[in-house]
Amino acid sequence: MTGPAHPSGPARRTEPAHLSDPVRPTGPVHPSEPADPTSPVGPTDPTGPARLTTATATATATATAADRTADAAEEHVLLSTTGRAARIVLNRPRALNALTHDMVRSIDRALADWAHDPAVETVVITGAGDRALCAGGDIRAIYDDARDGDGTASAAFWRDEYRLNARIARYPKPYVAVMDGIVMGGGVGVSTHGSVRIVTERSRIAMPETGIGFVPDVGGTYLLALAPGELGTHLALTGEAIGAGDALLCGLADHCVPSQSLPDLVHDLTHRPVREALTRHVQPPPPGELSGRREWIDACYGADTVEEIVQRLLTHGAPAAKETAETLLTKSPTALKVTLAALRRARGLGPLERVLEQEYRVSCAALTGPDLVEGIRAQVVDKDRNPRWSPAVLTEVTDADVERFFRPLGDRELRLTGPGGTAEVER
Repeated sequence: MTGPAHPSGPARRTEPAHLSDPVRPTGPVHPSEPADPTSPVGPTDPTGPARLTTATATATATATAADRTADAAEEHVLLSTTGRAARIVLNRPRALNALTHDMVRSIDRALADWAHDPAVETVVITGAGDRALCAGGDIRAIYDDARDGDGTASAAFWRDEYRLNARIARYPKPYVAVMDGIVMGGGVGVSTHGSVRIVTERSRIAMPETGIGFVPDVGGTYLLALAPGELGTHLALTGEAIGAGDALLCGLADHCVPSQSLPDLVHDLTHRPVREALTRHVQPPPPGELSGRREWIDACYGADTVEEIVQRLLTHGAPAAKETAETLLTKSPTALKVTLAALRRARGLGPLERVLEQEYRVSCAALTGPDLVEGIRAQVVDKDRNPRWSPAVLTEVTDADVERFFRPLGDRELRLTGPGGTAEVER
């Protein structure tokens, strides 16, 4: 991943030999149904990418009861092989292809099998419909578990989900993620760790967890810690959605392909090597916005505390900086402080697996605090968009409150690495 190297940053993945092609003029090389404005997804522009409302950017996809009934009759993951490629299609379009535990297990089993199948040379993951690859995990299920259950179902889901993220990152064959439309939360996890990440002019990529009292996971803190300068800190704290150009800049994608060319690209991937298929379809991305904001983003987010970041944003002088400060003050104060700590710690942890282990501790701790349930209630359940965070302000969140999220879990730890830091994904 390009961009300034953090002195003690996460280990960068080297470029797999099967992807050492010259077709990357558009960005950095990676190393290693009509919408209701009050729904989690905002109005869709038929001529461009789906626009994300505040609710979308702070809550991953959920489905209505009627949608869930129809949804239950369908296969949520479609698996197939054609020619040299295996296909994964996330098939919950009514819920923007949000991940369930069964979907995670199904994908993981398929990848384990295909890794040893000589007939499969490439894996391609796409989403059903034209609105999203995947808008995250089914957070309504997490809400129900955190509010009425004991949290074990959510912890089990994250354990398997993070193992899947690690498997994707170490997959021995080209793993092509078509990141068309909305890609948030868990959708980032099943795509951006792949060896070939394709964005389009419709792509909207975000880690919006702080808006629901949660913290970026699925390896998000690893990826954002590697982004140039403080861009990753900005994206993690605000939950801002970015398009194709900025995804390339931040190292979250490798190539841009026009959405109208995706059927041809997927067809070519079933009959041609990845490099040859890409050469036929890659185009320059639409212009991004973050490069023009780097001056104030790097200056403000380089502070040691969230309070200081907000103060710098308020006094910088750039109108966009002040607006960003006001956005941050609507997020969960606890989630903001834990997110900043997780990002800074991720820079010194090394490989992705160690960061996922840290994220698992943080996610499990979030289940026992008040803000996750309250954030999902406000954004998804009641939709009043008025979360009552506890504590309510940054100054009331103590160092001890933050440290609780990083406390070891004992025999409940997620263990993806051995004592020497080597990956232990296979089970």
